[in-house]
Formats: sequence, structure tokens, C-alpha cells
Amino acid sequence: MKKIYLLSFLLFSFIMNAQVSISPETFEVDEEITITVDLSQDQCNGIAETASKVYMHSGIGTETNAFGFSVIGNWGQDDGVGEMTSQGNGIFSITITPSDYYGLSPEQASNATRMGLVFRNASGNQEMKNPVGNGCEDFIFNVGSFQLSLTSPTTSAIILDFGEQFTITASTSLNADFTLTANGTAINTQNNTQNYSYTLSANADIAFELVATETGGTETKTENFNLLLTPDPDLSPVPSGMVNGINFDPSNPDEITLVLYAPNKDFIHVASNLPDSDYAINNTYLMNIDPVQDKHWITIDLSNATNQDNFFYEYVIENEFRVPDPFSKLSLNQFNDPFIMSEGVFPGLPSFPTDKTSNILTWVRLNQPEYNWQITDFERPDQEDLVVYEMLIRDFDENHSYQDVLDRLDYLEELGINAIQLMPISEFDNNDSWGYNPSLHMSIDKYYGTPEKFKELVDEAHARGIAVILDVVYNHGTAQSPYFRMYNDCNGCFGGNATAENPIFAEFDPNPTFSFFEKINHNKAFTQEWLDMMNQYWLEEYNIDGFRFDFTKGFTMTSGDGGAYDQPRIDNLTRMYNEMRQYDEEAYVILEHFAPDNEEQVLVNHRLDGSNPDENGMMTWGNVNFQYGQASMGYDNSNFNRVSYKGRPNSQNWSPHSILGYMESHDEERQMYRNLSFGNSNGSYDITNLNTGLERLELTGAFFFTVPGPKMIWQFGEIGFDYSINHCPDGTINNDCRTAQKPLVWDYLNNPNRMEVYDTWKKLIQFKRQDPIFKTTNFTLEVGNDVEKKIFLVNNNAADGEIRYVTIVGNFGLNTITTQPFFQEPGMWYDVLTETPYNVTDTGMNITLEPGEFIVFADELPEETLSIEDVQKEIINVYPNPASNEFAINTEAQAVEVYNLAGKRVAKFEGNFSANHKFDVSNLNSGLYIVKLNSNTSTATTKLMIN
Repeated sequence: MKKIYLLSFLLFSFIMNAQVSISPETFEVDEEITITVDLSQDQCNGIAETASKVYMHSGIGTETNAFGFSVIGNWGQDDGVGEMTSQGNGIFSITITPSDYYGLSPEQASNATRMGLVFRNASGNQEMKNPVGNGCEDFIFNVGSFQLSLTSPTTSAIILDFGEQFTITASTSLNADFTLTANGTAINTQNNTQNYSYTLSANADIAFELVATETGGTETKTENFNLLLTPDPDLSPVPSGMVNGINFDPSNPDEITLVLYAPNKDFIHVASNLPDSDYAINNTYLMNIDPVQDKHWITIDLSNATNQDNFFYEYVIENEFRVPDPFSKLSLNQFNDPFIMSEGVFPGLPSFPTDKTSNILTWVRLNQPEYNWQITDFERPDQEDLVVYEMLIRDFDENHSYQDVLDRLDYLEELGINAIQLMPISEFDNNDSWGYNPSLHMSIDKYYGTPEKFKELVDEAHARGIAVILDVVYNHGTAQSPYFRMYNDCNGCFGGNATAENPIFAEFDPNPTFSFFEKINHNKAFTQEWLDMMNQYWLEEYNIDGFRFDFTKGFTMTSGDGGAYDQPRIDNLTRMYNEMRQYDEEAYVILEHFAPDNEEQVLVNHRLDGSNPDENGMMTWGNVNFQYGQASMGYDNSNFNRVSYKGRPNSQNWSPHSILGYMESHDEERQMYRNLSFGNSNGSYDITNLNTGLERLELTGAFFFTVPGPKMIWQFGEIGFDYSINHCPDGTINNDCRTAQKPLVWDYLNNPNRMEVYDTWKKLIQFKRQDPIFKTTNFTLEVGNDVEKKIFLVNNNAADGEIRYVTIVGNFGLNTITTQPFFQEPGMWYDVLTETPYNVTDTGMNITLEPGEFIVFADELPEETLSIEDVQKEIINVYPNPASNEFAINTEAQAVEVYNLAGKRVAKFEGNFSANHKFDVSNLNSGLYIVKLNSNTSTATTKLMIN
């Protein structure tokens, strides 16, 4: 059995270290000090040695919280607050007087004992933390002239064999009187010295306390540590029915059993907030070992918990380092939670016990009532009818919370979407993130709110017919992931590489092109067990409706960039899918795959043999951002036929409705930003003009939603979100700001031109969802690189009075065009968005389209009116009607257009017209016409007879 003396618990940079130094080494809060950073030394994360600027983000407080009194610095802001001075060769320094710099009150100044420091570059995308000990922690320095440094042991606990000798050594900055106690009894004193040393033999488990009092003074410093005799875990099978993670006994609410799969670990302790633990290590909480299953486990009585509502714990791995439970369902985070607490997103969030432990704890809320689901019979929308709204909660509304989304469900329901896809909400590093840096895959991140609030969101979405899909990240985890730290080559640090015995993470990433954080090896048996547990948990605990699996191209250990057909990758995905179907036959499974078409074809066709009518099959993301962008901007290379399976090779062999097509996602440039920044122009027709650019979004929407199959839109695309994906908080555009927070744009709803996009998309979505023709496989896309684009849909099973034909024609060019819609049969057709009738006497008839103009034709009107909150038709009064030479309208208007029954515009009036303004139509022939009115807030149509 190996002896453990190294790295555990709280490690402070009391005086100096290789990266950061303070001069003078000991100081009072009102003394001037100089803090120096050397970028050439080992760093955690790291700032480039060539950085032109370094900022100190720092605070001051006590042993409990080194940032508790005051924090100075604005992360990511190049505003001079905390800026250090370059001394050359990667060395930077800053001189401060702590009491002044942090603006301390007299009481705070007298109680300040710790300073916490973190360093960053100007943009905040590089940071420097302390690599000592477990690594990636804040630099912590003592404040005050009298300091105690315990030099041996260097851990909160030492483990020795019975009878083995060891020496306790410590030093102080001033002469001190030392007292050492063992289990509360004084066993040694040494007075008036700066160096303490005492040797004794290990003969029992002992809790030590070393107290140093300044000689002749009153100031006192204390260090606590434990001696444990070498652990001898009981070998015993895991109780029947227990799974990895947290297990409750339904018959005994005060009992909890923790299970951890941990092969090749000799012993593991549980440290917790229970009174007889207090986060220290003792053999009372030594876990048993099941040698057959390679699992450590322990049953704990919680009846003596000091706080009956919360149980916090962590695993101490062979006394070398501490990790939260990899199967945590909720966690407490030392560094992230203070910001959440200040924002009120998670009410009642406990404080982290920074005086006891550090980093992350598993949080179990006791006596928590079960959520009372209101919707228990939700029917998920058919896969082919999906209109998914992808959302990053952080950038959706002011409080970045589930409650924000709840408050905006009316808006989303009105738009007509029937699914919300949330970017990752499992516990991720830091708060300000897209979420693709997960550390605890089973734990909900508190930055967006409580588990109950998320359940309420799912419940309320279901009440409105909206499914909820989660984006999950199974290709990788961060270095904070417990299993990565438990099996890496630096004994639990936040770096290094996974070892061969790691049950989940890979020793190396075989994909040199797309490599993210720490690679998960999907070929390992335990990885597969872990994935299955994650999927079932999220589906059943939160009642969600499916997943979007991030970067499924990486679910393999085959070398290369993932661009070749890969049977092991197929096997991993289909195995996971088959397992999910054991407990949920209809959950959506969406793959961000982007692998060869023939591989995607195999995946989307998996299990679609007709034996199960409820089987949906997998979907893959269909990225046509570039092509729709080219079309919207008025350029070539605009063939967006891959929005549908019919744009794939051998399309007849593809599962219909298997491509989740999108014009925008979180990962692509925003279409409206492109329109305004790079749009084409011809004379007065300029796509970089705001209103023209918005009209182009209506055009692309008409050629997007009408393509049969599931569709996805990115948040605020429906109102023309026009900030670049690389928009920085300071307003500049930089690739480093790709994942930075973006401005809120709810004020866009006050712009009638933006709401025109919303209203048009709303009509298109409603049409798509309500009419059976959009389930057809009999459709043709003529959407090549020409400016003239068309879509033809046929419902072969349409009954009398139902829509049999839909034809969409559009002009993506910069000039007026004359085109043939090629109507399938003569008769009365309709522009379904305006309900304008078209009398088709010749199927080869021509129509004229202005730049950016489009028409969605159907041979019948939709069964339900495609309504928006327009001016109601019954209060639009055109008079006289019939008219001879002129007519008037009883309301204000900015534009009035007159169309004949062939759909050709024969008159147009623009301006700010008051109610009852007279419009001259003396040049028009007798007959029936359609009058279209545009006001600041709405659009309406009515009929006009001219004698």
C-alpha cells in the first residue's frame, strides 16, 4: 500500500511562487505592495508570453472568501481597471495599497486576511491561474505581518502505517508561541521561536491543530490537519439495485448510498458537511470496495446532518485530490456561484464553504418535494412537422433564466414554432459560456435557474404544444470533469493527459483538426454505460423530448478529421440509439454529424424497416447557411437544395424528413448581418439598406419553411438579428468574441419592418404545420444558382377542396424578371399569404416579379386563414365600391397597391396617406381588383370593383 503525503485540500500561495510574487513578502493592508507576474513560468490555462497587456482581476477578504470584501476588475474589458505595467520579457507588475485600492472600510481593513488574484489578457479569452496543487485555482496571498506557514505536512491529511514516524514543521514571519493539540488535547508547546518542529509516531487516527500566537502579542494563526492510519476498505458487493451516483432508500429517507465506479483506486473517502466529517478525511467515511464491479460504495446516515435541507460532499481519491461525484445532479461551485447569488437567478443558493474545501461540491437537496407535472400526456409533434427554435438562454433575455423563457412563451407560441432546442444546460466551466465546455454532464447548471424552474418551463411549453430538446455534449469534457482528473498523468490536476486506465476519457484525440477539451472515448464499455445513464436521466427527470448530440463526428477513435465513412462511429451511435428506444420510443435524436452523405444515410435509415410505426429515425443537421446567405445577398453559389434530403445523392434511398435544415444556427454568421454588411446592389435597389435586407429575409423564409421536412431557426432570426456572430461587447468584430454575449434585441419588436419578417414567417410556419401537402414526398426544388427559384409540391391524396398543388416562385436577383410559375392546372389559384386570387387561364402564363419579390401559390386557400394581427378586413372600408375614376380608404396608409386577378400589380401609391385620401385609378379597365394596404403596423387586403 502506497504512502500518501502529497497535494490535497486548501493550498495557499502564502508568500510567493514561481508565477506571482508580492513585495514585500509580508505586509499590512495599509502598506504599499508591488505584485509581479512572470508569464514565462508554468501557468494554468495561460496567457501568451507575448501578450501586450495583462490585467489583474483581484479581491480581498478573509480565510472564508478571499474576494469577500471587494473585487476590482471588469472581465473582458480593456478599460485600464487592474491593468499592469510591462517590465519586458513577459514580466508585468502593479503597485497598490490594498486598503485604498479595494476601498475598504475601517472594519474591513482590520479584518482582511486574504487576497485573491487572477490574471488575464485584455480581451479575457486567456487567463492565468495557479497550477500548484490541484491546479487552476485562484492565487491566494495572506495579508498581515504575522504569518504562519505549515511546511510539513503539506496536506490536510497524511496517511501512514502504524508505528511510522513523521515530523510536523512550520514557520512564522515573527517570533511565536506554538501549541500542538491531538484530538483536542495539548501534546507539545514551543515558545518564542519562528521555526517549529515536532516528531511523533503514527498509532491512531488523530485530528491535529497547530496554533501559533505572536510572542508578546495577541494575533493568532491556526492550521488543522489529520493523521489517518493506512485505510483498509471492506470488500463487499454493492447492495442490490444501486446505481452509480446517489441512491435514496424509499423506506428510510435519512439514508443515502453513494456508488462510484473507480477501478484501480485503492481507497476513497467521502468528505462532507456532516458534523463528524466537516470536510476532513477520516476512516468513518472510507468507502467499501466491490472488487467484482470495480465500484466503491458507502451508505451514510443523514439523520445527524447540521442542515437537514442540504448535504454537500466530495470524493477524496487516495488522499491525493478531491472531486465532486461524476454523477452529481446539482453542484456547488466556489468560483461561479457568487455571481449567480448576486443576480438572484437561483433563490436560496448556499454559500460555498471556502474555509473548508475548494472548487466544486456535489449538492444533494434533502426533503425536496417531487415536482407536480401538469402535463402528463404531451403528444410530441410529428418529426416532419418540426419547426425548432434554437436558443441560447444567456442571450435571450435580461436575466438569462428559465423564467425569462417562460415569460416569452407567448411570443414563441405566436410565432408558431413547435419545439425549443436549448443550447447545453449541463454544468459547464464558468458562467458566461455557450455551454460546450461541460464538466458535470448530469448536473444542471445553476446559471439559468433551479431544476424546478426548468421543469416548469418544460411543463408550460408542453401545455402550448411545444417540445423541448436539449443540446448535449458527449464528444468531450473539460479538465474539471471528475473522471478526467481521477485518471490523468498528473495525479488529479486540471491538466496533463488521460491515462490508459481512464474509463471514459481518451489518452489522445485522434482528430487533429477538430479537437475540443478532453476527448471522450466512445469505444470504452463504461463510456457507453455512462452515456446511457445520462440520456435516460435527462429524459425521465426533466420530461424533455429529445436531444441534439453535439459533434457526433467525434464519436470514434478513428484517426483523421472525421470526413471519411466510419463504421465504428456508426456502431457507437446506433448502439446508443437502440438503448434509448428501450425506454422512449419517440424521443427526437438529432445529430450534428457533417460526415459523408452515405454514412448519414445509414444513420437516418436505422431501424426504419416499417415494423414500428412510431419509429422516427434519427435526424441530422442540414447546414445551408452559406447558400441561403448567398441567395439573400443576391449572389451566385446560392443552390440551397441540401436543405432537404432530395438534395442528397441517391435521395430516393434516404428517409424522408430526416434532414433538420437551417439557414442559421448558433454556429454560423447571421443572415441579416451579411445582408447589411455585404449585400449586393443595383442602382437604388440595395440589400445593405435595412428595409431591403429585411425583405430578403421574407424571401428566403418563403423558400425555407415551404420545403417539406423539419426545420430550425436561430433565435431572433425572425426579426432580423443583425449583430455578427463575432460581435464583441465593445462593438468591434473579432473572432475571439465568437462566444461572447450578444446584445438583447427585444426593442426590435417596435420596428414594423422587422415585424413584417416575423409576420411573414409566422404565416409560413402556420401554413407548413397545418396543411398535409407539406408531408408530401412529391416535390421538386428548382433552387439552383439562378436568381429565379421555384418549388413545386403535389399532394396526390388531396380530397376535393384540399390543397393539391403549391408553387413558390421568387426573384433573388437585383432586377425585375418575367417568369413562368408553370401552374399544374388552370383555374383559380391564390397567393396564400395575402389571399389574393389569380385566375389562371393558361398554365404557361407569365408573371412579373420585382427584385426580392415572391409569391406562394396554391390551388386552394388554406383551410384556416393564415392570420396575423392585421387590421381586420371588416373595418377596411374602400369607397365608393364599385368605383369609377378614384377610390378612398377609411384609414391611414403608407403604401397602397392594386392587383388584377392574374396577380399582376397594376397600380402602386407610396407616401404618408391620411384616412379618406383619394387614389386615382382612371387608367384601369373595368373589372375586379385586389387592393393591398400597408400601414406602419399591419397589412390588409380587400376587393375593389371598377366600372
